[in-house]
Amino acid sequence: MVIEKIIFYLILIDSIGANIIAWFFSSLYKKNMNKGILKHLPASKGWCFWYLVLVLWVGYGLSRLGII
Repeated sequence: MVIEKIIFYLILIDSIGANIIAWFFSSLYKKNMNKGILKHLPASKGWCFWYLVLVLWVGYGLSRLGII
């Protein structure tokens, strides 16, 4: 059960970091990243918001199951 907690919290930290970049540092991200990376990994507010919502939804399900 410990591996599920570790994976969930790593993904949660990633989604929070993606939202911070998308909402507060988008111009810095676009300026410093390679254009090829930006094409495949855009830091748009909408995608990052839904990423966080889905991670929180999975976390809610895991907490109801008693895993985290």
